[in-house]
This record gives sequence, structure tokens and C-alpha cells, in this order.
Amino acid sequence: MAAPRFLPKKIIHTTDAEKAALNLEIPGFSVDGWSLVRLSRVWLLTQLDPSDKEGYTKNIETLFDTAEMNELVALYSALPLLSYPDQWLFRATDAVRSNMGFVFDAIALHNPYPEKYFSELAWNQLVLKTIFNDKPIHFIEGLENRSNEKLAVTLSDFAHERWAAGRSVPAQVWRLTGKYLNTALLADMQHLFDSEKEEDRQAAALACGEATLPAANYLLAKYTDLEKSVKSGALTWADLEH
Repeated sequence: MAAPRFLPKKIIHTTDAEKAALNLEIPGFSVDGWSLVRLSRVWLLTQLDPSDKEGYTKNIETLFDTAEMNELVALYSALPLLSYPDQWLFRATDAVRSNMGFVFDAIALHNPYPEKYFSELAWNQLVLKTIFNDKPIHFIEGLENRSNEKLAVTLSDFAHERWAAGRSVPAQVWRLTGKYLNTALLADMQHLFDSEKEEDRQAAALACGEATLPAANYLLAKYTDLEKSVKSGALTWADLEH
């Protein structure tokens, strides 16, 4: 794709109305912050005729095989717009394993494709790698919708490894555990409540506030100020998004 030779180096900033209109057409899809070149490449991909499935998929597969990094970013960004979405599942899950940060971001962040088509295993790998790479997980589309018990348990294991190594865990990680709190995860919540970091205590309060486990409600009740903030809506996960 020769787009860079003919287009200015411009970054796209969409208005609230444009964001809403785009989200109405393709929920979760965003072009805000893209370069004009990236946007143009994605638009060109949408102009391919999908009526001949074999020819269509062959052309796009060839682009994947021959693309340099920025072209790969455009290809993965375009997945929610391409015909025959199941056809690109292997490519998409392969991108999660990519060591190229921009390529990983293109599939993991602000991209509705994984939420719709990834298996639970592939989804969990995407979330875990996002956390491992210190990326903001609230940029993952469908984060709450695709939360699951296996992921919650794995995140607890991840946290224990970090703590044992004297490292911290992003407070936002715990937003994926509240619905699945059990005895082991409740011990993690106590660990967070005992933390010197206010964000850790807030994360524990929010997670306990979402739990159906009675013991979680009892634990939260010990911290009256945090309990009040959670129940009143004064404290939400958005406060921990950075």
C-alpha cells in the first residue's frame, strides 16, 4: 500500500457526534488517534469486492503475508469491517503473540473483533498479555462482557507471582474478579485493603461491591468510607483508569 507517499502526516480526531455515529454502525469501533494513512489503508480494504469469497480472502491473505508493520496495523484494525470474519480468526489470535507493540495494540485495544470472535482461551490470553505489557485494559472492547471465572483465577495467580517478586499489580486488574470472588480471591481483597496504596484499597472495595459472596459484603462493611463511596457511585472503576 503506497498511501504514505501521497498523504500528509495527520492524526485523526473525531467529534463526539462522529464517535457516536461510528459506534452506532460498528459498536466499539474507533478511529480516534489514527493517522490519516492508517485510516486510508483501512478504507481501501473496505473497497475490495467480497462477492468472490475465494478471491477476496486470497487477496487479503496475500496482504497479511507481505505487509510491513504499519500495514499490519491497518489490516488488524480493519478486521471488524472485513467480510467473512471467521476467516481471519487465526490471524487475529496470532497477532496477540506478536512482539511488535503497535501490531498487538491494533488487535487488543479499541478493536471490537476479539470480543465477538475469540474463544475464552484466546480472550484470556489477550487480556493477560495486555496486563503483562502494562497496557490500559479499559481500552479492551468488551472487557466486562467477556469476564470469566478462569480469567479471575489466573489473575489471582499472576498477582501472587508479582507480589512474591516485590512488584505491584495494576489496580484495574481487579475489575475482572468481583463477580467471581471465592475464598482465595477474598484473601487477595484483604491483601489489597491492607495495602498502603489508596488505589489498591479502592479496587478491593469495588470488587467486593460487585460480589454476590456474602463474605465479600461483610469484608467491605469493615471499611465504611469506601463502602459508602462504592454504594453511592462516588467511586467507580473509571476512577482507576489511567
